[in-house]
Amino acid sequence: MSLPITYCGRLIGFWTSAPSVPHYSHLGRPSVDPELIIRMLVVGYVLGIRSERRLCDEVHLNLAYRWFCRLDLNSKVPDHSTFSKYRHGKFRDSDLLRSVFEATVARCISEGLVGGHGFAVDASLIEADVDRMNSTAQSEWDVSTINPDDAPRAVREYLDVLDDKAFGASTPVKPKFTSHSDPASQWTAARKGPAIFTYSNNYLIDTDHSVIVDIEATRSIRQAEVGAAQTMIDRTEERFGIKPDWLVADTAYGSAENLAWLTKKRGIIPFIPLVDKGERTDGTFSRSDFEWDEDNDRYTCPEDQHLLQSRRNYSDPRRKEPKTGRRRYRATKAICDACPSKSKCCPNTNTRFIGREEHEDARDFARLAAKSPFNPKAQAKRKKVEMLFAPSNAFSAWDGSGFEVPAV
Repeated sequence: MSLPITYCGRLIGFWTSAPSVPHYSHLGRPSVDPELIIRMLVVGYVLGIRSERRLCDEVHLNLAYRWFCRLDLNSKVPDHSTFSKYRHGKFRDSDLLRSVFEATVARCISEGLVGGHGFAVDASLIEADVDRMNSTAQSEWDVSTINPDDAPRAVREYLDVLDDKAFGASTPVKPKFTSHSDPASQWTAARKGPAIFTYSNNYLIDTDHSVIVDIEATRSIRQAEVGAAQTMIDRTEERFGIKPDWLVADTAYGSAENLAWLTKKRGIIPFIPLVDKGERTDGTFSRSDFEWDEDNDRYTCPEDQHLLQSRRNYSDPRRKEPKTGRRRYRATKAICDACPSKSKCCPNTNTRFIGREEHEDARDFARLAAKSPFNPKAQAKRKKVEMLFAPSNAFSAWDGSGFEVPAV
């Protein structure tokens, strides 16, 4: 949701307070009011000015921008390097931009713009401002040999997030190339074109008025994006006391672990399409043709025969309890050979088996949600989050700085 620039100005007055002048030193370079920096950032975002140098020039020349930033004709516009100092220093240390964002969301909630019934989540690629030639193959990149005290700032930041589940700990798979100037960026070809270094910009929105309720930056990899969705849902409930009744997302969020987290731990209905390889198109029985019996831990085929995980009789019943992980349920060869529907069930194998994931019950619940009459409406609302990526993608890469790891 976009806000008029004049309304943004009134909000900024609520977000920040003017600094106490006696606390600023009269020696050295004059300090800059943080509210002025925030107002200039708002001007750049609303008007799509990506370059910090150009933003300073525009504010210097345009009277409307000066008025919005509360600068008179004689006031000096901050140097462009001030933004870099703020981003790598005060903004990061104080979490100021996160506070500004959350204050905006709180204001939207108080105005009744956030219903809190349904959320949508998605991620968009943000190209990192790095050069492919300034990178090293992963086989030659040895983190153990890097001295953090002597490493550049970008490498130190990369080492700091090695254990972060949104970055280094998201997956044990290492990227093919690692950038020297921005090691935390991900080498990916997810855009179906030449591979580039990117980040993922993750949005969690309320579907009533497309208000962004949380945002998180991660590596461009599915595990990190799914983890970011869980982080944003938890943080939204913690900060604003809002938990959605249902969540809509694309198939990237349809893993069994994530569906189990949504349904069992958070009590959220997932309207998420599944990548279901159990459905067959060759005319033979699909997985959905077999009925699951939770009480007896077995599948029943269309011919009313049972597929069991084990047919052994144990003296200790606990040994037959279902194990965690993927399980296989199989019919006997004698049953399948005598079955009149063998040609429609397993024509190329001796027996028919069905695999069941550890959280298959959560996947079954997602399948039921996909068949509900509300699912088409939920999928239509999911497009709202994709529409919001257009302005953010145009603004996210600042000149010479790349994409910031802290999500604000």
